[in-house]
Amino acid sequence: MDHAAVKQIASNRKAYHDYFVEEQYEAGIELCGTEVKSIRMGNVNLKDSFCIIKDGQMMVHGLHVSPYEKGNIFNRDPVRPRRLLMHKREILRLYAKVKQDGYALVPLSVYFRGPHIKLSVGLCKGKKLYDKRSAAAARDAKREMDRTLKERRR
Repeated sequence: MDHAAVKQIASNRKAYHDYFVEEQYEAGIELCGTEVKSIRMGNVNLKDSFCIIKDGQMMVHGLHVSPYEKGNIFNRDPVRPRRLLMHKREILRLYAKVKQDGYALVPLSVYFRGPHIKLSVGLCKGKKLYDKRSAAAARDAKREMDRTLKERRR
């Protein structure tokens, strides 16, 4: 993999709250010109997006790219399904996992790798309510410990 500069555009923080992220994959996104310009300005939202594999192709649904202001007739539907670009072998392996083991494919972040816009896709398992509570309790305990240590250092 080339070591081009990586610049984060948007992330899906809700995904980390609702799912255990087991693996992460990088995929390109098939976009039109005005969508690229809009994403360069940071007008992208991953909040309720998800990925589906159908007919050997991976699509992202619910990825909201705001229309480009100067785009006039070339603007596309902001929430249209977009094709993700991955190797066929990887897509088939993910398809098998999603079908068998009850995993979900969730977009985690959108970023630039050099001149290309990439989407980080997570192979995730859903969290139950008690998992979310224990994660919140662990986070609060860590915060409390850090606070105590900081006060002791003074």
